[in-house]
Amino acid sequence: MLLISAELSGQSTDSIVIKQVDSLILISRKLLSKNEHENALQIIGEAEKISLKYLGRKSIAYAKCCNNHARIVSRKAEYIEAEKWALESKLILEEILGKHDTEYALAVNNLGILYLEKGEFERAEPFLLEAKNIREINLGKNHRDYSQSLNNLGILYQDMGIYEKAEPLFIEALKLKEKNLEKDPLSYAKGLNNLAVLYLLLGKYENAEPYFIQTIDIRSKALGKVHIDYANGLANLALLYLKLGNFEKAEQLFIECKSIIEKTLGKAHPNYAEILNNLSVLYIEIANSEKVEAFLPEARDIWEKFLGKEHPLYASCLNNLGRFYWDSGDTVKAEVLFMESLSIKEKLLGKEHPDYAETLANLVQMKSDSWSYKKVESAYIETNSIWEKTLGKNSLEYLGNQFNLAQFYEKNKQFSKSEPLLADLINQDQKKLAKGITFLSERELLKYVSTFEKRMNSINYFLLTRHLNQEKTGILNNLCFDNALFYKGFILSSASQLNSMTKISPEAEEINLRLKAYRRRLAIEYAKPFLNRKNVNELEEMENRTEKELSIRIAGYRKIFENVSWTMIQTALKKDEICIEFISFPTPDLIKSKENQYGAILLRSDSKQTLCIPLFEEKSLDSLLHSKSERKADYVNGLYTLSDRGAIAVENPKKSLYEILWKPIEKNLDGIKTIYFSPSGLLHRLNLDAIPVSETETLADRYNLIELNSTRQLVIPTQIKNVNNEAVLYGGIQFEQDSIVQNNEPLIASRSRGELSFSSVDSTLRGGSWNYLAGTEREVNSIEKIMETSGLKVNLKKGYAATEESFKNLGANNNSSPRILHIATHGYFFPDTKNNSQESQVKNQNENVFTISDHPMLRSGLIMAGGNATWQGKQTLEGREDGILTAYEISQMNLSNTELVVLSACETGLGDIQGNEGVYGLQRAFKIAGAKYLIMSLWQVPDKQTSLLMTTFYKKWLENKMTIPDAFHAAQKELRNIGLDPYQWAGFVLVK
Repeated sequence: MLLISAELSGQSTDSIVIKQVDSLILISRKLLSKNEHENALQIIGEAEKISLKYLGRKSIAYAKCCNNHARIVSRKAEYIEAEKWALESKLILEEILGKHDTEYALAVNNLGILYLEKGEFERAEPFLLEAKNIREINLGKNHRDYSQSLNNLGILYQDMGIYEKAEPLFIEALKLKEKNLEKDPLSYAKGLNNLAVLYLLLGKYENAEPYFIQTIDIRSKALGKVHIDYANGLANLALLYLKLGNFEKAEQLFIECKSIIEKTLGKAHPNYAEILNNLSVLYIEIANSEKVEAFLPEARDIWEKFLGKEHPLYASCLNNLGRFYWDSGDTVKAEVLFMESLSIKEKLLGKEHPDYAETLANLVQMKSDSWSYKKVESAYIETNSIWEKTLGKNSLEYLGNQFNLAQFYEKNKQFSKSEPLLADLINQDQKKLAKGITFLSERELLKYVSTFEKRMNSINYFLLTRHLNQEKTGILNNLCFDNALFYKGFILSSASQLNSMTKISPEAEEINLRLKAYRRRLAIEYAKPFLNRKNVNELEEMENRTEKELSIRIAGYRKIFENVSWTMIQTALKKDEICIEFISFPTPDLIKSKENQYGAILLRSDSKQTLCIPLFEEKSLDSLLHSKSERKADYVNGLYTLSDRGAIAVENPKKSLYEILWKPIEKNLDGIKTIYFSPSGLLHRLNLDAIPVSETETLADRYNLIELNSTRQLVIPTQIKNVNNEAVLYGGIQFEQDSIVQNNEPLIASRSRGELSFSSVDSTLRGGSWNYLAGTEREVNSIEKIMETSGLKVNLKKGYAATEESFKNLGANNNSSPRILHIATHGYFFPDTKNNSQESQVKNQNENVFTISDHPMLRSGLIMAGGNATWQGKQTLEGREDGILTAYEISQMNLSNTELVVLSACETGLGDIQGNEGVYGLQRAFKIAGAKYLIMSLWQVPDKQTSLLMTTFYKKWLENKMTIPDAFHAAQKELRNIGLDPYQWAGFVLVK
């Protein structure tokens, strides 16, 4: 269980007492606000002596001293002592003033707070209600004290799990506090925090985050950054990020909070135990068992000492310890802890509380294989009933438990029971994610999506398991297809859509301009060695906030992901067309080893539902893609030639690409001519057109294969406005800064447009030069003639004119981007080989950032004029771009009017493959920028043959009036027919 810091409100009175006593009470409160507990106790002790000596025990002054004494020792978590002093204050005031005085109301309010802090909710409620009623009668509903009573009652009902009572109380209290914002900003911040906490519990994350951030800002200015209230704000924001799967950001905030609590309250305080508990929940999620084992027992011991074993916080700690031992494989210890936690929660909170449901859910999931069927089913249903009543059916807790119940039914082959649950679960998950794009930045969204993808992967596994066991799949095929439609390229589509919708209003356009400005500044800093970067964290935070502001501003943004189903795709298909969504996912038992399963879900125009076909385990394909052949040409030719089928997996029979990938599918392709497909996993690194089916035939000879990021594009196509007939060509680029600069680095010979051959330089990848590619100049000169003959207006960028600046000006300042963009140059892609980002930054502070960056969109790019200087670590010319055009920079451009981008360079189709988001690299960058078709390369393509392929393609497209896909396939076939091997013609792929 996560523990959230709501904030209660005690208060003072303005009753006239002896000035000396009043002054001492005021001093003690100031000391308490600074967490100087012992000094505060000493001062209040002096006030008590004066009151007793001059006014006696039955005096208002002494009662006030007792009340403040209770507050001080309560902050020290000495609750038994605090209760004694609070009861003394109440009894005195009741006798002197009666039960209708505001001073008496203060005493019962603080007594109610004390019982609330002790977890004794039934004892707390009557006191808090009594205080509220007295204040309403005597002070009215606009008084500060009344608003604080509303606040305290809201916290009580929140802790009791009665959220429908808590929300209106918090909202009313906040409105009252807002009226006095200038006079009392800290009271307003408290109201913001408590309403945000409720929204966090209810899963209304888009409402919670701005309130938490506003709370922290107010407290930072009023109290400084070494104060317990500021720390509580950080902790609550961290809990939100933990729910959103943003573990790195949550950890940073938790650690900062922990440091503040250590300085202010010490390590023996219940607040310190709370932060240890929450850090442990985070470390359980990221499997950092060492820190969990250190933190949780310490938290448990602190709570046991101060609160005893009969307290909800102690029970929650036991629950989390149970999770830890369960994850560690010690189910015996886990069961004991779960049972003890469940017993305490039942006694204190009752069996209708969400905290009780949490522990019951953990226990039943752990025992699902050993308890009887009926007992497990009953426990799951009971748990969901509690969460539905308290948190709602769209809460993460309810959905997680619903999935566990569905998984239980799947194991027991109760498919008629599991399928309705899975259908509802998929619908709810998609709604939550579609909502997420309206308030999360791209980075945050990527982390949030990952928490849902785990369930999606498991559902895919259910489907393949049924097929392999020859069991009925019911509607599961269709559900998995719909899931693929939704998740594949989810963030890519949202980023592209956000980029294209910014002109809806002047306000949105202005925010977008600010966002682009932050990203341009970040791109400059990212290009520097780590030691030379300035203000990156601040810029990233501003970029994050601005992107979120933009997504909130644009109405209708989330609609692009709603209501896209397999039936809609089927309607868009012709009789001779088929749609294939390839899927890949880790199996539940092998997630830690990263072993993936592959399958294909097919949809024909004439079928009643989709069809799932299990394909292979990733190691089968991996063995082919990671051949030990020293020569790239030998490896590629082996992969795409029947006579030599490449490397074989250990202990597996030798199989070709056709046998493992296509043969299982082919029997379902009768009468099919056009195949729309969306790859997954390692399939992104294959050219399906080139897969041989016989000695003389490839798949491209049999089918018209059209690659899509997602087959969702068939019903939500890329919108291109052909407002011009212009083409911009880059080629024959000079990679030195200018003709005068002497090159002291070795010029590395190359006949391809790929990565540098670093065998002759140091292993840090910092040396070497990008050599001039004579073939690219001939290529663009030839293409220019073809285009001009076809009526296009051509802008040729060669030599030193092919600058990064000229490229970034395309589509800038509200100008239309060219219809065609052709770039013939060196391309680069460096895979992420680091274990973790902190380690890489420590070890490689001065390395070439383009080779070691933690950002995948920086490790992929194109080399423009003058790029060698930056690549070699030299100073670039002042006021000039560095000549390294990264994918990150391209993604910030506006190419929404560009029909075709041709990347006539090496490995431009490669990048980091990240789950359902596909390839993070140049492909993604140009898609976000708005281009419709992309032609990219999968390996280091030979220069001469590349030029031949490109000129052939343009002739067929522009002169012969073929479509772009037909012209591309025909060009590759022509090169194959003249006797070129796959290495020389199959390196390029077309993606729509």
